[in-house]
Amino acid sequence: MRIDTQLTAPLGEVAEQARHLQELGYDGAFTFEGPRDVFFPLVEAAGGSELFLYTNVAIAFPRSPYHLAQHAWDLQRLSEGRFALGIGSQVRAHVERRFGADFGPPVPRMREWIRAIKALFRCWQDGEPLDFQGEYTTHTLMPPTFHPGPLASGPPPVWVGAVGPRMTRMVAEEADGLLVHPFHTERFLHEVMLPTVDAALDEGGRSRAGFTLGVDVIVCCGRTDEEMAEAEAGCRTMLAFYGSTPAYRPVLDVHGWGDLQAELNVLARAGRWADMPALVGDAQLEALTVRGDPEVVAERLVTRYGDVADRAGFYLPYGADPRHVAEIITAVRSRG
Repeated sequence: MRIDTQLTAPLGEVAEQARHLQELGYDGAFTFEGPRDVFFPLVEAAGGSELFLYTNVAIAFPRSPYHLAQHAWDLQRLSEGRFALGIGSQVRAHVERRFGADFGPPVPRMREWIRAIKALFRCWQDGEPLDFQGEYTTHTLMPPTFHPGPLASGPPPVWVGAVGPRMTRMVAEEADGLLVHPFHTERFLHEVMLPTVDAALDEGGRSRAGFTLGVDVIVCCGRTDEEMAEAEAGCRTMLAFYGSTPAYRPVLDVHGWGDLQAELNVLARAGRWADMPALVGDAQLEALTVRGDPEVVAERLVTRYGDVADRAGFYLPYGADPRHVAEIITAVRSRG
């Protein structure tokens, strides 16, 4: 199981952070679609480290498949084959009201985005004529002037984020890997997501060995009472934010906690963000994070994900001690 984490440094300092993450023992690093562009930091990281890099995730629908394919091609070339294009749909409110783009229907639209990106990759790598004609996007023109040329490393893989069963099934049918959202529990992963993935792969005659499962994990770690209190406060804040989103309610429903989503959503709509973390109880914190001192976190990571995840992406929404992170990574690797 490879271990990754988020790049958070501002532009101009990303390469230094990437080198530091590599020194701590991380295998890879990713960006997410937040307050800055999701691709720019990876340009710095590619030249400043040997980490595997990916977007986790780039929101697909505000961008054409061509833009996504072109960014991915350049980053794959720059990193010499150490890049994966991670894309996701986001929710309707953000796509329509933040990005000003068309949203639905998300599953068939995402299927077309994946197929279109792969058609562009085949055109650029293998010389296949570009002739993708879908319901939502069409790509049929590729003059030599605009052809980027093949890559020595080959095209990057396309990984897609999913939560719901329809999107999860489609990802297992079409993409090269699945990115599991950090707002999940072990029970949801094993009872809902993995059976859906396995069934779709089996029906499509695809091998699990050729399909990457990346699981994002909220790590809640500390050694002293003060460190744990800080970690828990940060994690409750993150969980409250995610938990207010209707699309993530199925995770809570598996445990009978669906009403919590509605309560959090009411507070979010009222702008009462500071009041939301208090609604996240100890049971939710335990199930939705990997919590404990470094040794306990490592043991639980291996127990929960060691047999299923190819990559684990650490989310650390507090001032985590880098020494603790290094200890976790070392302990995970010592357990095989």
